[in-house]
This record gives sequence, C-alpha cells and structure tokens, in this order.
Amino acid sequence: MQRPGFWDDSDEAARVSAQHAAAQRRLETFRSLESDTGDLEELAELSADDPELVAELNSQLGSVERRLAQLEEARLFNGRYDAGDAVVTVRSGAGGTDSQDWAEMLLRMYLRWAERRGFQVEMKEASPGEEAGLKSATFLARGENAYGLFAAERGVHRLVRISPFDAQKRRHTAFAQVDIAPLVDDDVEVDLDEEDLRVDTYRASGAGGQHVNKTDSAVRITHVPTGIVAQSQNERSQAQNKATAMKILRARLLEEEERKQAEELAAERGEQKSAEWGSQIRSYTLHPSTRVKDHRTGYEVGDAQRVLDGDLDGFVREYLLRAASDG
Repeated sequence: MQRPGFWDDSDEAARVSAQHAAAQRRLETFRSLESDTGDLEELAELSADDPELVAELNSQLGSVERRLAQLEEARLFNGRYDAGDAVVTVRSGAGGTDSQDWAEMLLRMYLRWAERRGFQVEMKEASPGEEAGLKSATFLARGENAYGLFAAERGVHRLVRISPFDAQKRRHTAFAQVDIAPLVDDDVEVDLDEEDLRVDTYRASGAGGQHVNKTDSAVRITHVPTGIVAQSQNERSQAQNKATAMKILRARLLEEEERKQAEELAAERGEQKSAEWGSQIRSYTLHPSTRVKDHRTGYEVGDAQRVLDGDLDGFVREYLLRAASDG
C-alpha cells in the first residue's frame, strides 16, 4: 500500500485495502487474546485469596472463550471463495402457500442473522407469492467470510407447523430451498458465452418506487445450456439490473462448477453422497413441540423462535467443524 502509484488503480486498491483491514482485525484479535490470557493467570491467583474477584475472573474467562471460538471459526475458512461475499437465494418448494410463507420466514431469519454478523445486505429480487409469502428472493451478503458462513445453509429446509392458511387448523409440512453462490470479481474466469444467454425484461412486482413499478426495468437472464436463471429488479435502471443479474449469473455458474467438482471428487473417493447441495439439511418443528434439528450434525435447539429470529451461529459452527474434520 506504500508503493508509489498504488491508488491509481482504484479497484485493485480497494481489494488490497480490504485484505489489509481483515488481516489487521485478526492480528488485533490475536494480540488482545494473548494479553488477556496472560492477565487471567494472574487474576486466578489473586481470586484464590479474594472471593470478590471470582465474578470478574468468570466474566473475563467467558469473554476470552467467546473470542477464541470466533478465532477457531475463522480457521475453518480455507475454501477458494470462503472469505468473500455471497449471493443468497431462497425459493419456496412443495407445499403451496405454506411453502411461500416459509420462504419469507427464512428470508427474515437470514436477514437478521446477517445483521448480527455485521454483513452489508443488498436485496436484488423478491417475487411475491399468489396469496402470501415469496416464490423467491435474492440478496447479496457482503462482509468477511460471508460466503464461507452462508454456504453452511445451502440445501432444503423443512417446516412443520399448524398452517395459518388451513381453516381446519391441520398440521402441514412445507419446504424451501436455499442456494448460495460466491460473488466474485470480474477477473475470475467463468465459462460464459453471450450466445447461450436469453435476456428478458419485465415489470418489477415488488417495492422499488414509482419508476420501478411502471417500466419494464427488471431483468431476467437465462443460461440456456444449464437452465440457470438470474434476475434483478431493485436497481434504478434496466442497465443496472442487467449488470447485477449478470453478476448473479456468473456466481451461480461458478457454484454449479464447484458442485460438479465436489461430486467428481466424492466419486473418486468412493463416497455415496456429494457435498449435500440440494438435500434436506434441517427441520424446524413448531407443533406439537418446538425445536430445530440439523440432520447433518445432529445439533438441536429447543427454542425454534430464537433460531427464526436469526440465532444460527451454533448450527453453522457445528457444520463447519464437521466439514473440517471430514475433509
């Protein structure tokens, strides 16, 4: 960063600055822990003769343990795109209106989790359901390790509850799919031929202001060979929506390539299952009991509402630890 001319290339300078800031944060965390653990030893000796210091010792010990857990979590991100930003898409599945409502509940959960983690969120598309909820929604999550964290949520999520849309108050099961893709810079090569793309424009159906709702500014791009679709409707112009949709399409094509490589690697190892793209990963039960269980790790929480309010760290950390040990 001290090199003459460093700031001439603003895009490259921004990338390096972000890497520098991330490295500084990790270094500061480590140095702070190093100092505090040294203080703990002295405090422990003093508390043996002074019971009033025990509460202070426990408080400081808890703080050190939390920060150590965060440092351990950061150690788990060693994938090519883990440190970068993520494209997060939630789609309703089988279950009609209940599934569309479930997709909206999941979106709310992820937005709250992103806020807890300090990520910057940009909504790019939301397609409302016929009666309630959402058919699909896509947002970008920007921040350190955003892709590595959100990738732990990829798969099918199942909800069991008394349906608010059933007059007879019967129990219903609904499904929603969560897809995660890495948002990469334009200099990352993605196999993309312009002739393979079909571009459609349409009128945005969600919120976005008078201009968005009265013109065909929303853009949908289909990659014909794979059937992969990307769309954007929340930018101010059709040109901006097209540029955003192209970014999302590149991310999804990259995700598809990663998935194929993971399947090939699993086949070479003689494994029966791939990296769990698309398989049911978690069940959220609201009736007759209330609990959330992750089927990959067995991790379970009895307070479903707490999870739906964005408390996902336990599930994600357990999955990342399992994935690291399996690797």
